[in-house]
Amino acid sequence: MSGAQVALFIAFVVVATLAQGLTGFAFVLVLLGLAGLFQLAPVTDLANVATTLAVLGAAAMLRTSLRHVDRTAYREAVAGSAPGVLAGVLLLQWLSANVMTVLGVLLGVTIFACAITMLRPGNVLPVRSSGIWFGGFGLLSGVLGGLFSAGGPPLVYHFYRQPMAMEALRATLVAALTTMSVMRIVVVLATGQFSLLALKMILLAAPAVLGTSWLLRRYPPRWRRETVLRIVCVLLLATGVSIAASALLGR
Repeated sequence: MSGAQVALFIAFVVVATLAQGLTGFAFVLVLLGLAGLFQLAPVTDLANVATTLAVLGAAAMLRTSLRHVDRTAYREAVAGSAPGVLAGVLLLQWLSANVMTVLGVLLGVTIFACAITMLRPGNVLPVRSSGIWFGGFGLLSGVLGGLFSAGGPPLVYHFYRQPMAMEALRATLVAALTTMSVMRIVVVLATGQFSLLALKMILLAAPAVLGTSWLLRRYPPRWRRETVLRIVCVLLLATGVSIAASALLGR
């Protein structure tokens, strides 16, 4: 990466961290979308970078919220996500080696669909869903997580429809997604897909993530979460369309 690309990447990391801090999610999608749009690195490396940074960011939160985790919902979601993560990583490996155009289009469509899902949350259900539904959404999240480290939206959508206490809901969701990310890292390392470039990008980005997170905690902005959410989703919609179009046009 050139000096200009490094500066652009760090700027995108800061934007993604701000989006995460203000909305509670979207770090991976924003970073993948912006860095993928400007082709700062291969999609496989960007997914590995986003996964690792997401785990680092979630670790601090889990230290104080583990006691609120709904263990049944956590087990059901993680059990479903495990085979999905493996399938997603293997599919990413095959696509990156054989069909780069399809990979680019799929990334763009995934980002676009995730943004639509976040803009249109479902109503809270009167009765908690069965374990099969938790496992099914976990499987879908696992596939997207294995492919692009973007497994959050399906589980976010499903969890926020459950009649659960908000504290338990958020803690369980973070725990499940963090476990999914750790599984992805293990699979990537085991299959030899973690490159030196990804490691360098993580080392470059870590101070930006930690510094921006500290500033948000020290000086929390007074922006409305709903306004920030709409801005982030519009950004993701535009980014998803641009990535898919660029892939189809061979740029």
